[in-house]
Amino acid sequence: MDILILAILIATGTYMLNAKEQRKRIALLGKYLANYQIEKLMEALTDGYLRALGESTDERRSQIWSLLSTTESQLSEQFSRFAADFAKVDEAHTRVSRLSLPLPFAEQLLPSFTFDMRRALAIHARGIAHVVQNTGHLSPKDRAFMMTAELFLMQHTCHWFCKSKTVATARMLARHQTPHEQLIDAVSAETRNAYLALIKGG
Repeated sequence: MDILILAILIATGTYMLNAKEQRKRIALLGKYLANYQIEKLMEALTDGYLRALGESTDERRSQIWSLLSTTESQLSEQFSRFAADFAKVDEAHTRVSRLSLPLPFAEQLLPSFTFDMRRALAIHARGIAHVVQNTGHLSPKDRAFMMTAELFLMQHTCHWFCKSKTVATARMLARHQTPHEQLIDAVSAETRNAYLALIKGG
């Protein structure tokens, strides 16, 4: 019985510490995101892509693609500024545990099992800009697919920072029916290589 009580106390203490740390991370990220309309632009863009892909005529699709180009540029510009702002945060507050499950003080106790959120956001900013500039000369449909992947992978990183990799992956599956590995495969090669090097400790 004593062992059971001890186990319950440890589990409760771990949960409370994790919850406290997660609230701090959510507040930190939210503080910087509040200065931008990134979430609103993301929603407008992904909804616009679906609308364009659902059109039956090339003329109507072209009109929607043209209108979305402004939203893409705005999103890229705002996210780049957000990443630059967040880069000013002290590293002590930007380490992300690479462990699948949250562990209190993992960032301090196991620094080799972490990555820097500031670097992750910089990678996502470059990835979004890369698609907007269309340096790969992709068709509008392929660009929409790649941009969606870039945005969803960035969203996964934000959830990972606030909660854990497991929670972030579960949310992506629940909301978009997309596994983490599929997102990584769908982004640009530049994003994929830089992202994998970062989360794997490179």
